[in-house]
Amino acid sequence: MTDSLSPHRVHKLTQDLRRTYSLATGNNFSRILSCVREPGVQAVIVFRFGSWLLGQPLILKIPLTPIYLYLDHRMKAKWGIQIQRRARIGAGFYVGHYGGIFVSSEATIGTNCTISQNVTIGVAGKGERRGGPTIGDNVYIAPGANVCGRHIIGNNAQLGPNVVVTMDVPENALVHLPPMKHVCF
Repeated sequence: MTDSLSPHRVHKLTQDLRRTYSLATGNNFSRILSCVREPGVQAVIVFRFGSWLLGQPLILKIPLTPIYLYLDHRMKAKWGIQIQRRARIGAGFYVGHYGGIFVSSEATIGTNCTISQNVTIGVAGKGERRGGPTIGDNVYIAPGANVCGRHIIGNNAQLGPNVVVTMDVPENALVHLPPMKHVCF
């Protein structure tokens, strides 16, 4: 039995689109136009389509897989966004900027997660430690952050620019690098 366009899958995509729409500015028309043109929205739609396609019967997979592969390649080549379709991502996923974004198929991401440019959510480790991260709800991942390996990022956490997560992050935590020091020569 397939879940073709189950209410759950439609709900996730609807929440993704609503979240982006709520963050856009201007009148209704300009907000809709902004959402359509947004590379992050396009990438999330391609991801949701690819995820949906995995659960479909062969009669649908055969003609639709080449379309998915083309769209996925286009997202990687044009915008630098690669969200592997086996990743488990909750509703309200928002890609704030494009370029250098990678989300592994082993990642689990909760609802209302926001990621920025140059973010890697990947696999790391060996043996039993090998795996992808589990990221909670309402998490913000700033530009340049790397979350690789079997780590748990708690709900409402904020990962600052260029951090490399090497351990679990508790709920409501703010992870950032120490401030730069000005050095005069």
